[in-house]
Amino acid sequence: MLDEIMKDAATRMSKSVAALQTELTKIRTGRAHTSLLDHITVEYYGSQVPLNQVSNVGVEDSRTLTVTPWEKDMVQPIEKAIMGSDLGLNPSSAGTVIRVPLPALTEERRKDMIRVVRQEAEGGRIAVRNIRRDAMHDVKELLKEKMIGEDEERRAEGEIQEITDKYVAEIDKVLAVKEEELMEI
Repeated sequence: MLDEIMKDAATRMSKSVAALQTELTKIRTGRAHTSLLDHITVEYYGSQVPLNQVSNVGVEDSRTLTVTPWEKDMVQPIEKAIMGSDLGLNPSSAGTVIRVPLPALTEERRKDMIRVVRQEAEGGRIAVRNIRRDAMHDVKELLKEKMIGEDEERRAEGEIQEITDKYVAEIDKVLAVKEEELMEI
C-alpha cells in the first residue's frame, strides 16, 4: 500500500519535471532549435494541423531554421502561421524552402526570459510539492484507518520527502541549464 503511494508520487513528479522541460523548450534562446516551432499550427484543408505534420523542420545553422513544406501550396500558409505566432519571427521563402532567421536577443530581453523561466520552474516546484501533500494525506488516511502504524507513517513521510527533494533538485538543474542557455551570446 505504501509502495503504491510512493510509486504514484514519483511517477507524477517525474511527469511534472517532463512538463516543465517541454514548456522551457518553447522559450526562445538565441540558438535555433526545431522544437521552437512545435506549437505552431497551420490551416491545412480546413483544419488546424501542427507544422511538423505538413513540413520538414530543420536547423540550417545556429541562428536559422528551415521549413520545407511537403506540398508547394503550403508555403504561404506556413509563412503566415509563423509570422502570426507569438515568437516574433520573420520567415522568408526562397522557392519551396522557408528560412526562419532568429534575431539575437538583447540583454533586456534575456533578463525578461530568465524571469519567465524562473516562474515556470517555480510552477514545477509547486506541482511537485502538491503531489507530496497528496501522498502525505494518503499516508495519514492509512494511519487513521489503522492499516499502518505510526512508525511506518514516519518512515513513509521521510521517503516521500526524499523523493520530493530529488525532483525539486532535478527542476533546479533544468532551470540552471536553461538560464545558462539564455545568457549565452
